[in-house]
Amino acid sequence: MAALLISLSQNGLSLRHPSPGLLHHRIPIPKLRSPVRLSCSAPGEGYGIRENECRFKEFRSFACGVLAVWAVTAASPVIAAGQRLPPLSTEPNRCEKAYVGNTIGQANGVYDKPIDLRFCDYTNEKSQLKGKSLAAALMSAAKFDGADMSEVVMSKAYAVGASFKGVDFSNAVLDRVNFGKANLQGAVFKNTVLSGSTFEEAQLQDAVFEDTIIGYIDIQKLCTNTTINAEGRAELGCR
Repeated sequence: MAALLISLSQNGLSLRHPSPGLLHHRIPIPKLRSPVRLSCSAPGEGYGIRENECRFKEFRSFACGVLAVWAVTAASPVIAAGQRLPPLSTEPNRCEKAYVGNTIGQANGVYDKPIDLRFCDYTNEKSQLKGKSLAAALMSAAKFDGADMSEVVMSKAYAVGASFKGVDFSNAVLDRVNFGKANLQGAVFKNTVLSGSTFEEAQLQDAVFEDTIIGYIDIQKLCTNTTINAEGRAELGCR
């Protein structure tokens, strides 16, 4: 149960969360003759409104509309703040989890426990990553330069800012991966599934896209990346 206090006065509408520092916004409204106070509560998937002191019924729908927006934002922080990630795992052997991978729901990025590989270093790892399932793994700022990641499953992985220079992704499943700002120079995507993956501001110099499996719309987006060389653009069919 989440709660939000809404106070209406001559100065405007004030939103306050019961927990200190979480929410405090003021919204100006037309001048009121006397103060109005509403107390609203929002359970997990909806919201209700309870009137404590309300002399102006016309403000109820406005107040509840504000609460509805707040409830959606509170329930889905990713909407309000882009991509909000969980705190970095404190497990001492968290980087070694990549050598085991996860075992359930690989295609949809469903896992029993998230694999947190952020800031881990797998440079030139040639055997222990091959064919592993790293669905929905958190990989931002990790280093995989020169690694063999052929046949790996990385569906829905978050690899923003990671480094994959010279990585072999042959026959891998990399659908719906966020490669934003990643370094993929010289990466090999031979016969690799890239459907739904994004490469915003990624470095793709000398990347190989031979027989890459990717949708037409995704190709159009990928072809806007100016770091892809002429050979790579030809392999993708960029116009």
